[in-house]
Amino acid sequence: MRDAYHEELDSIGDDLVEMARLVGSAIGRATTAMLDADLNLAETVIAADQRVDDLQHELEARAIALLARQQPVATDLRIVVTSLRMSADLERSGDLAQHVAKLARLRFPDKAVPHDLHATILEMGQLAQRLMAKAAEVIITKDVDLALQLEQDDDEMDLLHRALFQHLMDDRWKHGIETAVDVTLLGRYYERFADHAVSVAKRVVYLVTGEHADDLQAPTQVEGA
Repeated sequence: MRDAYHEELDSIGDDLVEMARLVGSAIGRATTAMLDADLNLAETVIAADQRVDDLQHELEARAIALLARQQPVATDLRIVVTSLRMSADLERSGDLAQHVAKLARLRFPDKAVPHDLHATILEMGQLAQRLMAKAAEVIITKDVDLALQLEQDDDEMDLLHRALFQHLMDDRWKHGIETAVDVTLLGRYYERFADHAVSVAKRVVYLVTGEHADDLQAPTQVEGA
């Protein structure tokens, strides 16, 4: 009975890894679809989000069943509860990738992103994909140091997000209100996607240590002040 119980816990972890890999791939493909005005690729990303939703529903059902049957305590309870929260982060990440693809579909055959912002948006999309890949690695390895690094990596996304807004506020902006709204939304989608990747990593820190990531990082921040 206990062997089956721990196999079920492992299966929940496997689903989290698959969700992270799926949404990481989705944000990369959605970025390509948007920058290339590739309608077929955008439709593929939009349709594929159902798999992420299905995985979350399956994970939730198994986690609730484990809580009911096994009444886990201590570390096992932390695994189940934290996994539920991570699955919510990952499902939301999938939605954000889908939003990017839907914007590409909405503007087709035109491109939502003007040429002079192409490089910035491409960099944001690639960074989002890398952050989620690292989050997947953290889920697999339970590496606390790697998990804590993600928040530092996310600073790069924040810089790109600010640079995007500076471009939008420039008096030389010549692409109109509609494009400005599109770019503003895109910047928000990528910034929130990165935040969810960081959140997943922080939850792994809590799962492993029983402490919140911000509390573990606090002494380092004080020393560097």
